[in-house]
Amino acid sequence: MLEGFHLLLLTWLGGKNVETLRSTNLSQWFKEAAIEVVAQAAPAPDPAAVAATRLHLGTMAQIGMPVNRQGVWLQVNNQVVAENQGTTALSAASLTKIATTLAAIATWGVDHQFETIVSATAPPQNGVVTGDLIVQGAGDPFFVWEEAIALANALQEMGVDRVTGNLVIAGNFAMNFQTDPAAAGRLLRQGMNSNSWNAEASSQFATLPQGTARPTLQIGGEVRVVSLSEAQTRSIVPLVRHQSLPLSQILKAMNSFSNNAMSEMLAAQLGGGPKVAQTAAQIAKVPPEEIQLINGSGLGNENRISPRAVTAMLLAIQTYLQPQQLNVADVFPVMGRDRGTLGRRQLPAGAAVKTGTLNDVSSLAGVIPSARGPVWFAIINVGFGDLQELHRQQDLLLLRVQQQWGAGSISPEIQPGNRDRLPANRLGAPSRNQKLDLRG
Repeated sequence: MLEGFHLLLLTWLGGKNVETLRSTNLSQWFKEAAIEVVAQAAPAPDPAAVAATRLHLGTMAQIGMPVNRQGVWLQVNNQVVAENQGTTALSAASLTKIATTLAAIATWGVDHQFETIVSATAPPQNGVVTGDLIVQGAGDPFFVWEEAIALANALQEMGVDRVTGNLVIAGNFAMNFQTDPAAAGRLLRQGMNSNSWNAEASSQFATLPQGTARPTLQIGGEVRVVSLSEAQTRSIVPLVRHQSLPLSQILKAMNSFSNNAMSEMLAAQLGGGPKVAQTAAQIAKVPPEEIQLINGSGLGNENRISPRAVTAMLLAIQTYLQPQQLNVADVFPVMGRDRGTLGRRQLPAGAAVKTGTLNDVSSLAGVIPSARGPVWFAIINVGFGDLQELHRQQDLLLLRVQQQWGAGSISPEIQPGNRDRLPANRLGAPSRNQKLDLRG
């Protein structure tokens, strides 16, 4: 199920106003706006799509995969051109992350940033804080080495070179996908002082722009974990407000590398797997029994989604993103463009997809270009089979449909934008560390 590598994921992304940022809850607007696009699609069997689907199912049967456990849904505009077990909830593996993506976008908005506030129990004097450094987390799932380095550099620019007391962790703070706050705090302390870096930290530093300083912030005490209320009762001097990458970039990384830790952190803040399922089913306008989740990552066969529901969720995500000048290619990996789980696939160029893998599940969903327009699809293969062969058969199904209809050009509605190339949207961007006014 773990479909990416930590190091690869880390290398993928390479003012005085101190008001607290507020997330934008656009879920009610979203529910109303999505109704037309994700309404029940009409059956419109297409000979080429049906033939490709039958060939796929026949091959599955030949390798011992029962046909009644193979889900297929192919849709163009509002027409279903081929399907098998389309409304049956099947073990979906990491297609679960599509539901988490939808619920996150609807709840927070694509530009939402998670904040981490750094304060001290005393103002710095001559480079020294005689007291504790306090870090208040707020659920950033993508705080990694590069972010710690940039944060430490911001603190040192403010005159904090050494802390005599402890590093105090409060709230929902994680680092390098380590959600235990004490362990995350130890990683943060290590990341803020280049004299204690390991090989991975040094490797990630090498991806940052030339001229980035090597921080040497020293913390003399231990890492302590306290409640958020306890941290807030202390006499605190605000130092830095760290803002995460925008949610769209976080989701792109999560889906490109199928990162389970990131999806679980997001799902926990959204109310857990069952709540994510409820939210996604309501927005996508599918029966609740077609989205049954126990978590937000897809770990476990109990996460079940129908092929129709998977496709409806993708269309719902597209419906929300388009007014923001974004589309599904901005939150899911694109064939020929993004690293991650697509490394060995033979999918049509320009396909934006999500993969999923368990011991007995191989799934794929997304959109491919064709001369008839974007083809939205979900393929869920349940049963024990050779993973590479299952991947090959999924890719062949889509390639056959595209070959019969013609590849066509990749329409603007499924072309990724360039948000990831903006300086502020790269890991370790100094501009996302807002230095707070020590004068109060």
